[in-house]
Amino acid sequence: MQSFLNQSIKAVIRDYPEVGQILDEFEIGCAPCSVGDCLLKDIVEIHNLSPEDERLLMARIAGVISPGEKIELPAVERKKPAGPKELKYSPPVKKLVEEHKLIKRCLALIPRLLEYLDLQSEADRELVLGAVDFIRNYADRFHHAKEEDILFKYFDENLDILKVMHQEHETGRAHVRAVLAGVEERDSGVVREHLDAYRELLKEHIKKEDEILYPWMDRSFSTSQVGELYSRFGEVDRQFGEAPQKYGAFIQGLEERFCGGRIAG
Repeated sequence: MQSFLNQSIKAVIRDYPEVGQILDEFEIGCAPCSVGDCLLKDIVEIHNLSPEDERLLMARIAGVISPGEKIELPAVERKKPAGPKELKYSPPVKKLVEEHKLIKRCLALIPRLLEYLDLQSEADRELVLGAVDFIRNYADRFHHAKEEDILFKYFDENLDILKVMHQEHETGRAHVRAVLAGVEERDSGVVREHLDAYRELLKEHIKKEDEILYPWMDRSFSTSQVGELYSRFGEVDRQFGEAPQKYGAFIQGLEERFCGGRIAG
């Protein structure tokens, strides 16, 4: 079993598909991961399993890998003890979570925006371009830049979980480029396909960050790093000036137009 802890999770799931089902039961979504180089032993640390859940998970996996054998389950080394499942964030990370709320409000509007989309209409084209402007300048240049240029730099960017985050950012950018091409060509089908794909991608991406990545990162930060991170995020906020407020007003305007009021983020 010790040797399996040092194998990539994709290799373990490939050889023992039932392990993927077990991980799903513990709400650890490794099976559909597009990279999958995380070591099995890292799963416990990243997902902050309690000692009880850790032993139960490892016992279930051992039962699949070595059925019928009596196995001494190895303890997984942790940087810090597992804490309660309630999500609490450091002040700088909480900033990112709050920014996610506005992005999620935008995502919730996409089905309404697409419902009666007519790209022959200049007003509808401007509406889509306004949404793209929000995505590119708020979600990407303002928010994702804090992640890619600052937050992720505190960690080894060869870690599988960070490679997945980078990959999903790039996939999102590709969808946005396709949306712009669709507007240019007046191709409603392309715009619908890629805006909806962007919505699905970001919805799951934000969930992974809020519930898995950010808590794991927060457990690694020292007090001085938290202060440094807060200061660096504050500098980004100052550089963008009133832009976040402008984009907040833009989303609120769309909510009033399409939904009669604010959508909960």
